[in-house]
Amino acid sequence: MVVTGASSGIGAASVRLFRLRGWDVVGVARRADRLAALAEETGAQVFTADLTRQADVDALRDYLAASGPVHALVNNAGGAMGLDTVENSKVEDWAWMFEINVLAVKRVISALLPLLRAGISSGGGSADIVTITSIAGHVNYLGGGGYNAAKSAAHALTEVLRLELNGEPIRVIEIAPGMVKTAEFGLVRFGGDADKAAAAYENIPNPLTAEDIAETIVSSVERPAHVNLDLITIKPVAQAAPTRIARGELRMRD
Repeated sequence: MVVTGASSGIGAASVRLFRLRGWDVVGVARRADRLAALAEETGAQVFTADLTRQADVDALRDYLAASGPVHALVNNAGGAMGLDTVENSKVEDWAWMFEINVLAVKRVISALLPLLRAGISSGGGSADIVTITSIAGHVNYLGGGGYNAAKSAAHALTEVLRLELNGEPIRVIEIAPGMVKTAEFGLVRFGGDADKAAAAYENIPNPLTAEDIAETIVSSVERPAHVNLDLITIKPVAQAAPTRIARGELRMRD
């Protein structure tokens, strides 16, 4: 099992839960210090890589090929940057979002698909590719131009991959979360502004947690091999749509 974006948030929570369920896991991320702490905590193997660099992805492939069969891949690395309009947003922000949300996913899939097939051939029976997108890839909203576009592309990539792999015992699963409160997503989106990041979740009853998404990821992989959860959309009850969010206590209307 390989989990990208494993140094924090959904990725780290997924590594922890897969390990609790008895999986051998390789967690992949850029920050070696956080990966080392995760390895110490969970017993997972870790590999430091920047998935926007082809050389790092190639090194990951070679490491995994030497380590044993690969049976599942969770493409979790991703992120948003900025909430400016299409007119005023920075091309550099869009480029970063496409690199990490789309091109990195393509790089990793291209590199690891032969290893997943080898795992099947060695007696694994089947394999899984899980990609974490977002409801932003399915419903557009003001200020989301770059992120909407990137996650829409990740969604399209996933759907096409499922068509391409039809006939092979490889499940292609997309999980599209809504509002998930993690320590870093908002900080990245708002350029490190902690107040803006916190305000996005202010007075919202029970936004999703990284652990909620990890449960969904693990459950989708542990379903019987003939069952494919093609697309899972998961939002907190307080969120009806990306910009339709209840704040304050949920209660019956008069």
